Amino acid sequence: MTEQGSPYISHPRVLVLGVCPGRPGEPPFRIMELDGEVVGEARTVTDVLETAAHHGVVIHDLDDPDMVRWVGGDKYTWTLH
Repeated sequence: MTEQGSPYISHPRVLVLGVCPGRPGEPPFRIMELDGEVVGEARTVTDVLETAAHHGVVIHDLDDPDMVRWVGGDKYTWTLH
């Protein structure tokens, strides 16, 4: 029987952290990291795509765990619960 010695853990280039409350009068946001470096705030999926593209990373599939990791929700989570 063949077993894998260790589980596969992806290291995506883009990390989108959980929703943070915005300042009074501003919408909530999610902090975005690219290659381990904080690159800004995202308030929508479009912000994620545009920020990544601005840094030379083209995202073809937002559900690809090898490219994007969503922490504290998925690509549809943009408000506090």
